[in-house]
Amino acid sequence: MLIEPLHKMSPSTSWQAELALRFARRDAATLLTRREHRGPLRVQKALYPEGESVCHAIVLHPPSGIVGGDELSIQVALESQAHALLTTPGAGKWYRSTSAWAHLRTRFEVEAGACLEWLPQETIFFNGCRAAIDSEIRLAPGARYLGWDAWCLGRSASGESFAQGVIRNRSAIYLGEDLLWHEQAQLAGGSAFMDSAAGLAGRSVCVTLYAAGEDIDPALLAACRAVLPQENSALVGITCLPKLVVARYLGQVAEAARNWLFDLWCLLRPVFAGRAAVSPRIWST
Repeated sequence: MLIEPLHKMSPSTSWQAELALRFARRDAATLLTRREHRGPLRVQKALYPEGESVCHAIVLHPPSGIVGGDELSIQVALESQAHALLTTPGAGKWYRSTSAWAHLRTRFEVEAGACLEWLPQETIFFNGCRAAIDSEIRLAPGARYLGWDAWCLGRSASGESFAQGVIRNRSAIYLGEDLLWHEQAQLAGGSAFMDSAAGLAGRSVCVTLYAAGEDIDPALLAACRAVLPQENSALVGITCLPKLVVARYLGQVAEAARNWLFDLWCLLRPVFAGRAAVSPRIWST
């Protein structure tokens, strides 16, 4: 499995950043064997709060926010039997743009027997942002993936709604040559979709969890569906497909959404990662 080489950046007033990581199993340990970056995307060090078999890494974006014209790319490859958990140090932010789009592209490749967990903290889309997000996960047969996206539309704590701006999103998950999941969406701030029962139903917090590469039994599916949100007005749903579980939450409170995600992760991780849940330390700082 090859990861694309980082290309040479041209000078720009916007941030052009790329990060390429590779994890490999060596005896009982998962090691970070490749770490290349250009621009303000990086991982400082490998962490082992669960012992040497699981490598935790914190993906840093020092500017702390994404603006129009920024282009960010994250590539992660796991060799056979490796296990890596990636997260972020805090909430991501997409700032208002008058015209230029900002882009984030993620590409994950996981070989047989390996497990990747992509668990970033929530992303806040400021009113008026123009965000294009493209995610692709490719799993070899026998690989597993646990990941989520947690979106906050507007800064509700400051009384800001997502009345303007556009978010374009594409996500795809492959298992071998089979396409398990493909979704494309364009969300326009202030559109009827924001309030429609077929859309976001007036909610400003939208999260999605993916667990791919394994089938789950009816008892585990029932346990996941029994996880109730702390937010009474939240809408939740869990769909079980062959080799894929997709869970969604619509609400107004980011902390309640995070807690719901965490509870599901605690249930699903022993099946997809073979281990009990251990929270990354950065989540408590």
